[in-house]
Amino acid sequence: MKGVIVPDKSRPLFDPKFFLAKIGEGRSVIRCDKGQVVFSQGDTADTVFYIQKGKVKLTVVSEQGKEAVVAMLGTDDFFGEGCLAGQTLRVATVTAMEDTAIMRIEKVAILRVLRDETAFPELFIAHLLNRTIRVEADLVDQLFNSSEKRLARLLLLMANFGSDRPPQPMIA
Repeated sequence: MKGVIVPDKSRPLFDPKFFLAKIGEGRSVIRCDKGQVVFSQGDTADTVFYIQKGKVKLTVVSEQGKEAVVAMLGTDDFFGEGCLAGQTLRVATVTAMEDTAIMRIEKVAILRVLRDETAFPELFIAHLLNRTIRVEADLVDQLFNSSEKRLARLLLLMANFGSDRPPQPMIA
């Protein structure tokens, strides 16, 4: 039949969530305590990370010593994916905001699964697109909205308003 995709029964179905939950070739889980640095700005970029549980913040320090929080990421988010695009050094520092479990995926392992599986690239690309959209919205917010509107948007984002995720308690 034309246009019908027949599954290849010679190999098992790939489950991206299972892949991201289990230790295996090129993958390991690291546990970070609150305040622990996962990697620092200027470190070698050779792995991608996936947050299994917890939250991290990405910060950048300018040459003048000025620090800025670039992003706050939580469960099911990726970070460090710049190494897949040729980035050799980390451009940010990532610090755990609470006790966090993170899957560390070596560049070779993630490139293999991106090449060989169909379900994982779909999940990964969706993550990248969502992150790009969020960064663009943050930039527009910074450039054009008043401080009151920016605060209101930030509070809605922190409450996961309009998201599938339930609101998370956050201690200031």
